Amino acid sequence: MNTINFNSQTVIPSKVVCIGRNYVDHIKELNNEMPTEPVVFIKPNSALSDVLWTTQDPISNPKEQIHYEAEICFLIKNNQLAGIGVGLDLTKRQVQTELKAKGLPWERAKAFDGSAVFSEFIACEGNLSDYEMVLTINNEVAQQANVELMIHKPEALISEVSRFMSLADGDILMTGTPKGVGEVKEGDVFHIQLTHRATSVIRQTWHATSRS
Repeated sequence: MNTINFNSQTVIPSKVVCIGRNYVDHIKELNNEMPTEPVVFIKPNSALSDVLWTTQDPISNPKEQIHYEAEICFLIKNNQLAGIGVGLDLTKRQVQTELKAKGLPWERAKAFDGSAVFSEFIACEGNLSDYEMVLTINNEVAQQANVELMIHKPEALISEVSRFMSLADGDILMTGTPKGVGEVKEGDVFHIQLTHRATSVIRQTWHATSRS
């Protein structure tokens, strides 16, 4: 089973609960409809990875091109938001587009092995609105987000998801991505910083690596 670190302890998430279309500018960016309720999908434990992979073979299989989506993430304990971190929801964008056009589920595009990459998690402190995430790629700002910009706030998401699904201790909530998503290219350097009241609390760097 794949693990993550929470306050220097090893945790095994049974699943990752992901929220789609939770930032207005990202919805516009992909020309999606505005949802009337949270869009929820699941990544299994097998999706967790500490390596940022690019596509396996973009020449012979261009549909495998992988896009990044940086997100503020929470670790669940006792059905509450116990920890906070940052992560990348990796997406096979062309596959997802084709599945959506056919009205089919997204698992092939979203739940593949290695599609969820996380930083460490630390205990949540104070008002969640005081946290902000910034993603840079090759030292250029690509995405920036905070809780205030979310359509559905984290506490409300926990309540909504719990109406139809049990949340186990150690599960992770990915709260959606802001605008600025794009393709992962081999050699790219991804750096995410999470700040709390403008003070850096988490820094994480990944180097995009090809599987081939």
